[in-house]
Amino acid sequence: MDIMSDQARQDGAMIIGGDFHGLGIARNLAVHGIPVFIVDPGFCIARFSKYQKACFKCPPLANGEAFIDFLLQLATRENLGKTVLFPVSDTAVQILSKNRDRLGEHYLVPTPAWEITRLAYDKKFTYKLAHEIGVPIPRTYFPEDETDLIEQVVEYPVILKPSITANFYPVTHLKAIRCNDPDELLRNYRHMATIIDKSEIMVQEIIGGGPKNLYSFCSLFGNGIVKARIMAVRLRQHPMDFGSASTHVVTCNIPQLEELSTRILGKMDYYGLSEVEFMFDERDETFKLIDINPRTWAWHTLGAKAGVNFSELLFLDMHGAPVHVETFETGVTWIREVTDVPTAVSEMVKQRLSFGDYLRTLKGKKELAVFSRLDPWPFIVELFRAPYIWWKRGCRM
Repeated sequence: MDIMSDQARQDGAMIIGGDFHGLGIARNLAVHGIPVFIVDPGFCIARFSKYQKACFKCPPLANGEAFIDFLLQLATRENLGKTVLFPVSDTAVQILSKNRDRLGEHYLVPTPAWEITRLAYDKKFTYKLAHEIGVPIPRTYFPEDETDLIEQVVEYPVILKPSITANFYPVTHLKAIRCNDPDELLRNYRHMATIIDKSEIMVQEIIGGGPKNLYSFCSLFGNGIVKARIMAVRLRQHPMDFGSASTHVVTCNIPQLEELSTRILGKMDYYGLSEVEFMFDERDETFKLIDINPRTWAWHTLGAKAGVNFSELLFLDMHGAPVHVETFETGVTWIREVTDVPTAVSEMVKQRLSFGDYLRTLKGKKELAVFSRLDPWPFIVELFRAPYIWWKRGCRM
């Protein structure tokens, strides 16, 4: 897809985060001759990739002002052109969105303005908008206090979730907490209130079926139209019930996901890459909106394997090149190597997955999150770090 000027191609891309998410972006851009720079506050596997031109250590993203100053100084010091910024975390999305005017003097910022981004960043706004335009959502409550909490919830079990994932997940490595009765609900609510503000705590019904009912519509969206897309379903995630990380994902094609996603993204006037998550409710055979990730998602490299290189497409689109990909391949698999193996073993121990069924999920066309024969060092480094990753992810039998 060589439809871009030499100068635009030389301007390059700046990836904020060098975990496997960022590594995938680097690979998908560099193979098309686009210079790739990485910024990360700590140790990251992407710095060992042959596809990155330079890796810079930045201030922690928790210190947003220092991080913005760092990016601005970096652009001047390294004499960067109109480099496209690629955030891979919710925190990075918030920072870029709130500072896009300042950053726009030196970079190309695909993240929309905050009044748009916050509609996806905070589920309070997401669910309110979905309800207004008729996109189904799970039954959800936003209690004002403990009394309101107990009065609203009448059916158990339920889950407690943060409306802003970035304020809760980095502390707990949990995206939801199951509560089977009022005592558990109150106890966990009080615990969450010590970590995040009470106004960010939401209570939601549980939609059964596990990850096999968890679907995503992933797209490059702008001016009210889908410029490129894939759809996918989880086979495995960790933890399996309320996953914080996908480990095994397969492309599929369900037109209803596109219709619902286009409706809400269009209403938001959204631009850029996003993953819109749905849970299929077997009780009423309805896809219900769970979340919108306004950034590159963890398993985005599945797109390139299925014929849709989202990283390159966004880069082209930011430089004004015409972009449109009509089709994608279904039945293609993405596997997160170091976390899918212990997840599968755990499911086999619990007798919820047979060894034969596990082997069958490994067949066919697939994309591995980190391993690459052409770029082996990131995987080698990650293998040495695997015990730490398993511990950090809470991989327990």
